[in-house]
Amino acid sequence: MTSIIRTLIVLTICAAVSAASAAQDGFPDGTEISLLQWSHFVPTYDEWFDAYTREWGAANNVSVTVDHVNFTELPTSLAAEIDAGQGHTIIELPSSPASLVQGLHDLSDINSQADALFGERRHHCKAVTYLPSVGVYYGFAAGYALNHGNYDIELWAAAGYPEGPKTYEDLLAGGRAIFEATGIPVGIGISPEIDSEIANREVIWSFGGSVQDESGNAVFNSPATVAAVKYLAQLQNQAMTAEVFGWTGASNNQALVAGAASFILNPDSAYRSLQKVDRPAAANIGFTPALVGPAGAFGGTHAFISVIPAYVEGSQLQAAKKFLLDLAANYSEITYHSELFNLPCFPGTVTELDSWLDDDPFGSSPADKFAVLKTAIDRSVNFGFPGFSNPAIAQVYAEHIIPKVIAQVALGEATAEDAVALAGERIEEIFAHWRSLGLVGSGG
Repeated sequence: MTSIIRTLIVLTICAAVSAASAAQDGFPDGTEISLLQWSHFVPTYDEWFDAYTREWGAANNVSVTVDHVNFTELPTSLAAEIDAGQGHTIIELPSSPASLVQGLHDLSDINSQADALFGERRHHCKAVTYLPSVGVYYGFAAGYALNHGNYDIELWAAAGYPEGPKTYEDLLAGGRAIFEATGIPVGIGISPEIDSEIANREVIWSFGGSVQDESGNAVFNSPATVAAVKYLAQLQNQAMTAEVFGWTGASNNQALVAGAASFILNPDSAYRSLQKVDRPAAANIGFTPALVGPAGAFGGTHAFISVIPAYVEGSQLQAAKKFLLDLAANYSEITYHSELFNLPCFPGTVTELDSWLDDDPFGSSPADKFAVLKTAIDRSVNFGFPGFSNPAIAQVYAEHIIPKVIAQVALGEATAEDAVALAGERIEEIFAHWRSLGLVGSGG
């Protein structure tokens, strides 16, 4: 697509958003909004975003400030600001804040407008912003990051897998062979942090297990979950090191960049970091879609969920809603400036995506390295799959129940059957509590 056509499309969408979300040229003098969001893993993105907010503010007569923090600080910051009844206007999180729904504005209006303006959205983006039990959109997600396999091509080719692992059986057999021959382990965390949580769930889903079913019933204690936990314990014992029990959200990135992991599950930020410091080493990194297990292949996603606390009112609230819709309209710029890290919840907002995946504008070798993500996107699901994210799912994550179960089994502290059964009891208690409050119900 030529730059002229692309510009015309963006201008047309922006004009439609402006007409739909504001009947005035600008907001009243003195209107201010403040944003709190995570420091992006592609640092140049934050530079672009901050400049965009200044331009948007000038065009809409709104003073805009942006604070960037480590993503791990966002859930507690949001909860504290809701408790205080004051704070930022818009908070963007990489995980669902469904448990705080009672302190957030219902954003059904802008979600409905986005559907009308941009067309069909990916279900996993809706599933982490909509609470079926009360019929409320507590957040708005215009984009997400996609977990996929990142593997060392030379190591896996030497082990007999020139295209990397395709199944979890491959990951165990090939990862074990590489570890025994070179000492370089597989890098999947079993730790209380978000990357481990998503990777662990991907394995559980692929074996047919889950925390809940489509209707929001707790179903963790199942033979499928037991089998997945046994698999992860075996993978840790035979192809990984004990370091994964203490990993942080940055550990898998750091391991890949350092050449200290043969395979990780992550979006493309680790690869982009390596590309900037060692292009030959980056050329030796291949991508895979979600690996196939006995029940299929399911790739986890990190949706970027923007919420507006209930204390935001008046012109500030209206400006915040317009800001989010305008940002969605410009998602082509976001995807580009994030170096393809941020993918669109509304595919129609980034018409160039397929061409960028086929020919990476940031100089990958080979140029079509990212084309495999087309398959990965088709396998993507939400946190809480096969149901919607809800306060119970959020609490299971907050208590880090799943990595604790896997660690217990891998360390020989409990059998998989006992650990899963005990965790299942706790999860059922959590679901019962939130169901009694009317916040867990039908998956819709």
